[in-house]
Amino acid sequence: MGHNYQAVQWNRQKKIYDLILVSGVGLYLGLFVIGGAVAFPNTTIPTLIIRAFGTGAFLLLHIILCIGPLCRLNTRFLPLLYNRRHMGVTMFLLALVHGGFSLIFFHTTGDVSPLESLFLGNRQYDSISSFPFQPLGLIALFILFMMAATSHDFWLANLTPPIWKSLHMLVYVAYGLIVAHVSLGILQSETDIIYAVLLGGGMLLTLALHLIAGLREKPLDSSMPPKASDDYVFVCKISDIEENCAHITNIGGERVAVFKYDGKISAVSNVCQHQNGPLGEGKIIDGLITCPWHGFQYCPHNGASPEPFTEKIPTFKVRVSGEKIYVHSQPNLPGTEVAPALIQAEEK
Repeated sequence: MGHNYQAVQWNRQKKIYDLILVSGVGLYLGLFVIGGAVAFPNTTIPTLIIRAFGTGAFLLLHIILCIGPLCRLNTRFLPLLYNRRHMGVTMFLLALVHGGFSLIFFHTTGDVSPLESLFLGNRQYDSISSFPFQPLGLIALFILFMMAATSHDFWLANLTPPIWKSLHMLVYVAYGLIVAHVSLGILQSETDIIYAVLLGGGMLLTLALHLIAGLREKPLDSSMPPKASDDYVFVCKISDIEENCAHITNIGGERVAVFKYDGKISAVSNVCQHQNGPLGEGKIIDGLITCPWHGFQYCPHNGASPEPFTEKIPTFKVRVSGEKIYVHSQPNLPGTEVAPALIQAEEK
Protein backbone atom coordinates (compact mmCIF):
# COMPACT_ATOMS: atom_id res chain seq x y z
CA MET A 1 0.00 0.00 0.00
CA GLY A 2 1.35 3.41 -0.91
CA HIS A 3 -0.23 6.62 0.45
CA ASN A 4 -1.20 9.02 -2.36
CA TYR A 5 -0.05 6.37 -4.84
CA GLN A 6 3.63 6.75 -4.02
CA ALA A 7 6.13 4.39 -5.59
CA VAL A 8 6.02 0.85 -4.28
CA GLN A 9 8.34 0.36 -1.33
CA TRP A 10 11.05 -1.99 -2.53
CA ASN A 11 11.65 -4.55 0.16
CA ARG A 12 14.11 -7.42 -0.02
CA GLN A 13 11.49 -9.87 -1.31
CA LYS A 14 10.49 -7.59 -4.18
CA LYS A 15 14.11 -7.09 -5.22
CA ILE A 16 14.83 -10.81 -5.18
CA TYR A 17 11.61 -11.51 -7.11
CA ASP A 18 12.45 -9.03 -9.86
CA LEU A 19 16.11 -10.09 -10.01
CA ILE A 20 15.10 -13.70 -10.58
CA LEU A 21 12.46 -12.65 -13.11
CA VAL A 22 14.81 -10.47 -15.18
CA SER A 23 17.65 -12.98 -14.96
CA GLY A 24 15.37 -15.83 -16.01
CA VAL A 25 14.03 -13.88 -18.98
CA GLY A 26 17.52 -12.84 -20.08
CA LEU A 27 18.82 -16.39 -19.78
CA TYR A 28 15.87 -17.77 -21.76
CA LEU A 29 16.29 -15.26 -24.59
CA GLY A 30 20.02 -15.84 -24.80
CA LEU A 31 19.76 -19.63 -24.80
CA PHE A 32 16.93 -19.55 -27.35
CA VAL A 33 18.82 -17.37 -29.85
CA ILE A 34 22.14 -19.19 -29.42
CA GLY A 35 20.55 -22.64 -29.43
CA GLY A 36 18.39 -21.76 -32.41
CA ALA A 37 21.38 -20.48 -34.37
CA VAL A 38 23.25 -23.72 -33.73
CA ALA A 39 20.31 -26.06 -34.38
CA PHE A 40 18.93 -24.13 -37.36
CA PRO A 41 21.88 -22.38 -39.05
CA ASN A 42 19.77 -21.25 -42.00
CA THR A 43 17.41 -19.25 -39.77
CA THR A 44 18.09 -15.52 -39.71
CA ILE A 45 18.92 -13.72 -36.45
CA PRO A 46 15.85 -11.43 -36.73
CA THR A 47 13.63 -14.50 -37.01
CA LEU A 48 15.28 -16.07 -33.96
CA ILE A 49 14.80 -12.85 -31.99
CA ILE A 50 11.13 -12.68 -32.97
CA ARG A 51 10.59 -16.29 -31.92
CA ALA A 52 12.57 -15.90 -28.70
CA PHE A 53 10.53 -12.93 -27.49
CA GLY A 54 7.26 -14.46 -28.68
CA THR A 55 7.78 -17.82 -26.99
CA GLY A 56 9.12 -16.09 -23.88
CA ALA A 57 5.98 -13.97 -23.61
CA PHE A 58 3.74 -17.00 -24.20
CA LEU A 59 5.57 -19.02 -21.54
CA LEU A 60 5.27 -16.19 -19.01
CA LEU A 61 1.56 -15.87 -19.79
CA HIS A 62 1.06 -19.53 -18.90
CA ILE A 63 2.96 -19.05 -15.64
CA ILE A 64 0.88 -15.97 -14.79
CA LEU A 65 -2.38 -17.80 -15.42
CA CYS A 66 -1.26 -20.78 -13.34
CA ILE A 67 -0.15 -18.76 -10.30
CA GLY A 68 -3.73 -17.99 -9.20
CA PRO A 69 -5.02 -21.57 -9.00
CA LEU A 70 -1.69 -22.78 -7.59
CA CYS A 71 -2.09 -20.34 -4.69
CA ARG A 72 -5.59 -21.71 -4.05
CA LEU A 73 -4.13 -25.21 -3.88
CA ASN A 74 -0.97 -24.43 -1.88
CA THR A 75 -0.13 -21.22 -0.01
CA ARG A 76 3.58 -21.74 -0.70
CA PHE A 77 2.99 -20.13 -4.09
CA LEU A 78 1.77 -16.86 -2.55
CA PRO A 79 5.17 -15.14 -2.94
CA LEU A 80 4.75 -15.51 -6.71
CA LEU A 81 1.35 -13.83 -6.50
CA TYR A 82 2.73 -10.97 -4.41
CA ASN A 83 4.37 -9.34 -7.44
CA ARG A 84 2.54 -11.06 -10.26
CA ARG A 85 1.85 -7.69 -11.89
CA HIS A 86 5.61 -7.25 -12.40
CA MET A 87 5.58 -10.50 -14.31
CA GLY A 88 2.58 -9.30 -16.30
CA VAL A 89 4.30 -6.08 -17.36
CA THR A 90 7.43 -8.04 -18.28
CA MET A 91 5.33 -10.41 -20.36
CA PHE A 92 3.74 -7.46 -22.20
CA LEU A 93 7.17 -5.96 -22.98
CA LEU A 94 8.32 -9.27 -24.44
CA ALA A 95 5.14 -9.48 -26.52
CA LEU A 96 5.61 -5.87 -27.63
CA VAL A 97 9.14 -6.56 -28.89
CA HIS A 98 7.87 -9.70 -30.64
CA GLY A 99 5.02 -7.82 -32.30
CA GLY A 100 7.14 -4.76 -33.16
CA PHE A 101 9.92 -6.80 -34.78
CA SER A 102 7.38 -8.89 -36.68
CA LEU A 103 5.70 -5.75 -38.01
CA ILE A 104 9.03 -4.25 -39.05
CA PHE A 105 10.54 -7.31 -40.72
CA PHE A 106 7.43 -8.70 -42.40
CA HIS A 107 5.23 -5.69 -43.19
CA THR A 108 7.46 -2.71 -44.07
CA THR A 109 8.86 -3.86 -47.40
CA GLY A 110 5.73 -3.32 -49.50
CA ASP A 111 4.03 -0.25 -50.90
CA VAL A 112 1.25 -0.15 -48.25
CA SER A 113 1.32 0.80 -44.60
CA PRO A 114 2.45 -1.91 -42.14
CA LEU A 115 -0.98 -2.11 -40.47
CA GLU A 116 -2.75 -2.37 -43.82
CA SER A 117 -0.34 -5.10 -44.83
CA LEU A 118 -0.95 -6.89 -41.52
CA PHE A 119 -4.73 -6.92 -41.83
CA LEU A 120 -5.13 -7.17 -45.58
CA GLY A 121 -2.00 -8.98 -46.74
CA ASN A 122 -3.81 -12.26 -46.21
CA ARG A 123 -7.54 -12.01 -46.87
CA GLN A 124 -8.46 -15.64 -46.41
CA TYR A 125 -10.69 -14.98 -43.41
CA ASP A 126 -13.06 -17.68 -44.62
CA SER A 127 -10.39 -20.39 -44.32
CA ILE A 128 -9.32 -22.25 -41.19
CA SER A 129 -5.94 -23.55 -42.33
CA SER A 130 -4.98 -20.27 -44.02
CA PHE A 131 -6.72 -17.84 -41.64
CA PRO A 132 -4.64 -14.64 -41.12
CA PHE A 133 -3.31 -15.29 -37.60
CA GLN A 134 -1.24 -12.12 -37.16
CA PRO A 135 -4.20 -9.74 -36.55
CA LEU A 136 -5.25 -11.98 -33.66
CA GLY A 137 -1.87 -11.40 -32.04
CA LEU A 138 -2.17 -7.65 -32.50
CA ILE A 139 -5.60 -7.57 -30.80
CA ALA A 140 -4.22 -9.63 -27.93
CA LEU A 141 -1.25 -7.25 -27.65
CA PHE A 142 -3.64 -4.31 -27.31
CA ILE A 143 -5.44 -6.05 -24.43
CA LEU A 144 -2.12 -6.78 -22.73
CA PHE A 145 -1.17 -3.13 -23.19
CA MET A 146 -4.33 -1.95 -21.41
CA MET A 147 -3.62 -4.32 -18.55
CA ALA A 148 0.02 -3.28 -18.22
CA ALA A 149 -0.84 0.42 -18.45
CA THR A 150 -3.42 0.12 -15.65
CA SER A 151 -1.43 -2.22 -13.42
CA HIS A 152 -0.59 0.48 -10.84
CA ASP A 153 -2.87 0.88 -7.82
CA PHE A 154 -3.63 4.44 -8.98
CA TRP A 155 -5.86 2.96 -11.68
CA LEU A 156 -7.32 0.39 -9.32
CA ALA A 157 -8.50 3.16 -7.00
CA ASN A 158 -9.75 5.53 -9.70
CA LEU A 159 -11.39 2.99 -11.99
CA THR A 160 -12.91 1.30 -8.88
CA PRO A 161 -12.11 -2.35 -8.06
CA PRO A 162 -15.06 -3.87 -10.03
CA ILE A 163 -14.14 -2.08 -13.27
CA TRP A 164 -10.43 -2.71 -12.77
CA LYS A 165 -11.06 -6.38 -12.08
CA SER A 166 -13.26 -6.73 -15.17
CA LEU A 167 -10.60 -5.09 -17.31
CA HIS A 168 -7.90 -7.43 -16.06
CA MET A 169 -10.11 -10.48 -16.51
CA LEU A 170 -9.66 -9.80 -20.23
CA VAL A 171 -6.38 -11.68 -19.85
CA TYR A 172 -8.40 -14.81 -20.63
CA VAL A 173 -9.64 -13.24 -23.88
CA ALA A 174 -6.06 -12.34 -24.73
CA TYR A 175 -4.98 -15.89 -23.92
CA GLY A 176 -7.60 -17.32 -26.28
CA LEU A 177 -6.50 -14.96 -29.05
CA ILE A 178 -2.85 -15.84 -28.52
CA VAL A 179 -3.58 -19.56 -28.54
CA ALA A 180 -5.40 -19.11 -31.86
CA HIS A 181 -2.54 -16.91 -33.12
CA VAL A 182 0.08 -19.53 -32.24
CA SER A 183 -2.01 -22.50 -33.37
CA LEU A 184 -2.69 -21.05 -36.79
CA GLY A 185 0.93 -19.95 -37.14
CA ILE A 186 2.14 -23.48 -36.38
CA LEU A 187 -0.44 -24.98 -38.72
CA GLN A 188 0.69 -22.78 -41.58
CA SER A 189 4.45 -22.92 -41.14
CA GLU A 190 5.54 -25.94 -39.10
CA THR A 191 5.28 -29.69 -39.63
CA ASP A 192 7.00 -31.01 -36.48
CA ILE A 193 4.41 -32.39 -34.05
CA ILE A 194 6.46 -31.25 -31.05
CA TYR A 195 5.09 -27.71 -31.41
CA ALA A 196 1.50 -28.92 -31.23
CA VAL A 197 2.37 -31.11 -28.22
CA LEU A 198 3.94 -28.20 -26.32
CA LEU A 199 1.01 -25.92 -27.11
CA GLY A 200 -1.57 -28.53 -26.12
CA GLY A 201 0.34 -29.38 -22.94
CA GLY A 202 0.39 -25.76 -21.82
CA MET A 203 -3.33 -25.36 -22.47
CA LEU A 204 -4.22 -28.58 -20.65
CA LEU A 205 -2.08 -27.68 -17.63
CA THR A 206 -3.66 -24.23 -17.35
CA LEU A 207 -7.19 -25.59 -17.73
CA ALA A 208 -6.59 -28.47 -15.30
CA LEU A 209 -5.25 -26.21 -12.55
CA HIS A 210 -8.24 -23.87 -12.86
CA LEU A 211 -10.69 -26.76 -12.77
CA ILE A 212 -9.02 -28.41 -9.77
CA ALA A 213 -8.91 -25.12 -7.85
CA GLY A 214 -12.55 -24.44 -8.72
CA LEU A 215 -13.68 -27.88 -7.58
CA ARG A 216 -11.80 -27.43 -4.33
CA GLU A 217 -13.60 -24.14 -3.66
CA LYS A 218 -17.05 -25.46 -4.60
CA PRO A 219 -17.89 -27.20 -1.27
CA LEU A 220 -17.42 -23.95 0.66
CA ASP A 221 -19.76 -22.02 -1.63
CA SER A 222 -22.39 -24.77 -1.71
CA SER A 223 -22.55 -25.35 2.06
CA MET A 224 -24.33 -22.73 4.14
CA PRO A 225 -25.04 -23.10 7.87
CA PRO A 226 -28.73 -23.01 8.83
CA LYS A 227 -30.06 -19.69 10.06
CA ALA A 228 -31.31 -19.52 13.65
CA SER A 229 -34.51 -17.77 14.69
CA ASP A 230 -32.58 -14.66 15.73
CA ASP A 231 -30.64 -14.52 12.43
CA TYR A 232 -27.43 -15.78 14.00
CA VAL A 233 -25.82 -18.88 12.49
CA PHE A 234 -23.39 -21.32 14.04
CA VAL A 235 -20.12 -21.32 12.11
CA CYS A 236 -17.54 -23.26 14.13
CA LYS A 237 -16.01 -23.87 17.54
CA ILE A 238 -13.39 -21.64 19.11
CA SER A 239 -10.91 -24.49 19.06
CA ASP A 240 -11.34 -24.78 15.28
CA ILE A 241 -9.51 -21.47 14.78
CA GLU A 242 -5.80 -20.96 15.38
CA GLU A 243 -4.67 -17.81 17.17
CA ASN A 244 -4.51 -14.75 14.85
CA CYS A 245 -6.06 -16.83 12.06
CA ALA A 246 -9.56 -17.20 10.63
CA HIS A 247 -12.25 -19.72 9.80
CA ILE A 248 -13.92 -19.05 6.44
CA THR A 249 -17.61 -19.77 6.11
CA ASN A 250 -20.41 -19.04 3.66
CA ILE A 251 -23.29 -16.99 5.04
CA GLY A 252 -26.10 -15.97 2.71
CA GLY A 253 -23.94 -16.58 -0.34
CA GLU A 254 -21.10 -14.39 0.95
CA ARG A 255 -17.80 -15.63 2.29
CA VAL A 256 -17.11 -14.46 5.83
CA ALA A 257 -13.78 -14.63 7.69
CA VAL A 258 -14.11 -15.24 11.45
CA PHE A 259 -10.88 -14.27 13.24
CA LYS A 260 -9.62 -15.25 16.70
CA TYR A 261 -7.14 -12.91 18.34
CA ASP A 262 -6.19 -11.72 21.84
CA GLY A 263 -9.09 -13.57 23.45
CA LYS A 264 -11.61 -12.05 21.03
CA ILE A 265 -13.65 -13.06 17.98
CA SER A 266 -14.48 -10.74 15.05
CA ALA A 267 -16.04 -11.42 11.65
CA VAL A 268 -15.55 -9.50 8.42
CA SER A 269 -16.09 -10.01 4.71
CA ASN A 270 -13.54 -12.40 3.25
CA VAL A 271 -13.00 -10.16 0.21
CA CYS A 272 -10.13 -7.67 0.21
CA GLN A 273 -10.98 -4.34 -1.43
CA HIS A 274 -7.68 -4.31 -3.30
CA GLN A 275 -7.97 -7.27 -5.67
CA ASN A 276 -10.59 -9.48 -4.00
CA GLY A 277 -7.92 -11.38 -2.09
CA PRO A 278 -9.08 -13.99 0.50
CA LEU A 279 -8.62 -12.18 3.82
CA GLY A 280 -9.46 -15.31 5.79
CA GLU A 281 -6.36 -16.99 4.43
CA GLY A 282 -4.22 -14.24 5.89
CA LYS A 283 -3.33 -13.53 9.51
CA ILE A 284 -3.68 -10.79 12.08
CA ILE A 285 -0.31 -9.05 12.20
CA ASP A 286 0.29 -6.25 14.71
CA GLY A 287 -3.42 -6.22 15.45
CA LEU A 288 -4.48 -5.89 11.80
CA ILE A 289 -6.01 -8.39 9.36
CA THR A 290 -3.38 -8.70 6.64
CA CYS A 291 -4.35 -9.90 3.17
CA PRO A 292 -2.12 -12.77 2.01
CA TRP A 293 -2.01 -11.47 -1.54
CA HIS A 294 -0.57 -7.96 -1.32
CA GLY A 295 -0.51 -7.05 2.37
CA PHE A 296 -3.52 -4.72 2.54
CA GLN A 297 -4.65 -4.40 6.16
CA TYR A 298 -7.92 -3.88 8.06
CA CYS A 299 -8.90 -3.46 11.69
CA PRO A 300 -10.84 -6.60 12.75
CA HIS A 301 -13.41 -4.70 14.84
CA ASN A 302 -14.51 -2.23 12.14
CA GLY A 303 -13.15 -3.50 8.80
CA ALA A 304 -11.41 -0.19 8.11
CA SER A 305 -7.83 0.21 6.96
CA PRO A 306 -5.63 2.17 9.36
CA GLU A 307 -5.10 5.83 8.51
CA PRO A 308 -4.14 7.32 6.13
CA PHE A 309 -5.67 4.51 4.03
CA THR A 310 -9.38 4.53 3.29
CA GLU A 311 -10.33 0.98 2.24
CA LYS A 312 -13.26 -0.54 4.17
CA ILE A 313 -14.93 -3.96 4.23
CA PRO A 314 -18.27 -5.11 5.72
CA THR A 315 -18.33 -6.41 9.28
CA PHE A 316 -20.62 -8.92 11.02
CA LYS A 317 -22.00 -9.14 14.54
CA VAL A 318 -20.56 -12.05 16.49
CA ARG A 319 -21.41 -13.83 19.71
CA VAL A 320 -19.84 -16.74 21.59
CA SER A 321 -21.75 -19.32 23.61
CA GLY A 322 -19.45 -21.74 25.37
CA GLU A 323 -17.23 -23.15 22.65
CA LYS A 324 -19.57 -22.18 19.82
CA ILE A 325 -19.22 -19.13 17.60
CA TYR A 326 -22.30 -17.54 16.02
CA VAL A 327 -22.29 -14.88 13.30
CA HIS A 328 -25.24 -12.68 12.28
CA SER A 329 -26.46 -13.46 8.79
CA GLN A 330 -26.70 -9.82 7.69
CA PRO A 331 -23.51 -7.82 7.00
CA ASN A 332 -23.03 -4.30 8.33
CA LEU A 333 -22.03 -1.44 6.08
CA PRO A 334 -18.30 -1.33 5.28
CA GLY A 335 -16.38 0.23 8.13
CA THR A 336 -19.10 -0.32 10.76
CA GLU A 337 -17.61 -0.86 14.21
CA VAL A 338 -18.72 -4.02 15.99
CA ALA A 339 -17.64 -4.96 19.50
CA PRO A 340 -15.68 -8.22 19.37
CA ALA A 341 -17.07 -11.22 21.22
CA LEU A 342 -14.91 -11.92 24.28
CA ILE A 343 -13.94 -15.56 24.57
CA GLN A 344 -13.09 -15.64 28.26
CA ALA A 345 -16.07 -13.55 29.30
CA GLU A 346 -18.44 -15.88 27.47
CA GLU A 347 -16.81 -19.05 28.83
CA LYS A 348 -17.18 -18.07 32.52
